[in-house]
Amino acid sequence: MAHRDPGGRVDEAAALMLEALFTQSPVGLHLFDTDLRVLRVNTATPGMRNLSMDDLRGRPVREVYSLVDDDVEALLREVLDTGVPVRQRIVRAHVEGDTQARNFEVSALRLEGSQRSVLGVAVTAVDVTERERGLARTRMLDVVRERVGRTMEPALIGEELAAAVVPAFADVAVVDVVDAVLRGDDPPLAPPPNGTLVIRTAFHGAGTRPPHARSVGDVRRLAGPTPFTQALTDLSPRAVQLQQDTSWLDADPALAEAIRSSGAHSLLVVPLTLRDAALGIVSLYRTGHSPAFDEDDRAFAVELATHTALCIDNARRYTREHTIAATVQRQLLPRRPEAHAWLETAYLSVTGAYPGAWYDTTTLSSARTAIVVGEVSGRGVHAAAIMGQLRTAVRSLSVFDLTPDELLARLHDTAGRLAAEQAHLPLGDPLRHEALTADCVYAVHDPLTGTCTMAAAGRLAPLVVRPDGTVSLSGAPAGPRLGSTEGAPFAAVEIDVPAGSVLVFASDPLLTSYLAEFPGPLAEVSQYADRPLQELGDALVYALPADLGVSDAAVIVARTRTFPADRCAAWSLAPEPTAVADARRRTRRQLAAWHVDEETAYHIQLIVSELVTNAIRYGRPPIELRLIHDRTLTCEMRDAGSAAPHLRHAGTVDEGGRGLFIIAQLAQAWGTRFSTRGKTIWAEQALSGEAGSDGSV
Repeated sequence: MAHRDPGGRVDEAAALMLEALFTQSPVGLHLFDTDLRVLRVNTATPGMRNLSMDDLRGRPVREVYSLVDDDVEALLREVLDTGVPVRQRIVRAHVEGDTQARNFEVSALRLEGSQRSVLGVAVTAVDVTERERGLARTRMLDVVRERVGRTMEPALIGEELAAAVVPAFADVAVVDVVDAVLRGDDPPLAPPPNGTLVIRTAFHGAGTRPPHARSVGDVRRLAGPTPFTQALTDLSPRAVQLQQDTSWLDADPALAEAIRSSGAHSLLVVPLTLRDAALGIVSLYRTGHSPAFDEDDRAFAVELATHTALCIDNARRYTREHTIAATVQRQLLPRRPEAHAWLETAYLSVTGAYPGAWYDTTTLSSARTAIVVGEVSGRGVHAAAIMGQLRTAVRSLSVFDLTPDELLARLHDTAGRLAAEQAHLPLGDPLRHEALTADCVYAVHDPLTGTCTMAAAGRLAPLVVRPDGTVSLSGAPAGPRLGSTEGAPFAAVEIDVPAGSVLVFASDPLLTSYLAEFPGPLAEVSQYADRPLQELGDALVYALPADLGVSDAAVIVARTRTFPADRCAAWSLAPEPTAVADARRRTRRQLAAWHVDEETAYHIQLIVSELVTNAIRYGRPPIELRLIHDRTLTCEMRDAGSAAPHLRHAGTVDEGGRGLFIIAQLAQAWGTRFSTRGKTIWAEQALSGEAGSDGSV
């Protein structure tokens, strides 16, 4: 009905404007009666331009729009029933005459006449397909940036990309990476040499029969010429419509068959490129009713590939640096456990070679063995270099027979000097701002007393398994980390480790803490008593759960052995000059019982004479002489004094001062070590060839 003004005249302008609205507005305008049949439709709407009002009038809404995701008819019925309008609802629908689903932003309002009678419903529909595609691409790009590159494994990055784009952007995604890139080598410049190998790192398909011509892990040379080889040659993407008679498919019959069986009709090949180098290619397929790739898709795929290529290159660089660091680490660490007579050891790495982790064992005087495990903060070659410096420092300091707590205090000073040097690197050097700290545990096993003395920098507490099967942490006090600014002193703890005990040292405290609570094979350590220690180490690795969170850990597993009682002799001596002759006599008889050759026995007696003389003259009682028949024959002279002896060269007319000089000339090695009970001066003499490798005769 036409609108009339107060004078009764028909408002022709309003009628003309209403007509213009329905014929010219780009916004879809629809009027439906209470049965949801078309009364009028704005034919200027892009989706209706090919239809006339005669084609639409009186038709139900379900015949005008073929819905994909939402039931518009139910939606409009709810508006009619409740009167609650719907605003800006996104629905996907097939418009008559259009095979591709489109996105519409729909709003609906119930129309009411006089006395609130329901006349029908008015609907506006705006085609927002391109807008929604743009938003979807933006969201997908955010997802790719968030999910792709979370790992430093080049082979896994392609899988992250494929999982992110299927099925939102493509029905099938395939990633092939140049084989050399996965090994950390520099990618070849485009065009890559003929015969360049690529490895399939990812395949992800949404359909039931995607074009899967090759398996993940397949290494091959790309057959050519194809869009894949062309994309790698000029580093430009290719959008290809696939037909049954596509000629280039003849170069790869397996792929041709996979495409034919899957119904793929559109292919987008995008090179993975960075700085004119070819890292690989991404192949995207669309199958079935999915639309073909267009120019917008092509540009978007290039963005995805650029981010992926950067992530792969970062992972490649990490792999290369890790490989170099691991190589340096292998050169700096012992290749196999050093053979020790009374402590059997086995080295193992739990999850790989972390370049900052190290382990070592060192033979000390008096049949003792030093064990050290540590880990340097940081990564790469720098961590491996610092590790090598600290390992060398530990070896050098162990020669001085320092107690574990004193050795770590000296090592702490060394790490502090290294940290100070690092802090004075050039301003542009990234290492300047990295903290240099390290965790370390140092232990000394003494088979004669059946004890192990240890101290720790950081929270590296070894695990102790005694022959009765009890498993516990050693309780080594946690000292400050090496190189840190903490000034707390280190403390040593001495624990009993009878023969047959097993010690587990690890650079990651999570490992020992877990095994203390869930000992697994350690609870059955007696079953491994007569088996290689490496088997027990492997069993420990197998028992660790995958989700424990243990980083690459260096581990030493050690098993103590019994030192034969008849291979050690000790005598308390009176602090009198007559004790020298008594000591020589006792030594001579003991060496004869051990079948030591005469020349060696003579040298040992001279050493004993000088040691006892010095102890009587300069030491404090009580004094004790001990002989240890191990791989070498060790003479020990103990007294309660704390004065440190020193080697000096006596003058021609001097009557004394030659004791330590004589010992140094006769002995293979000599030294002094201190304890809370005084000091011990020791000297080692090499034995003739009848001594076996395990110290037996």
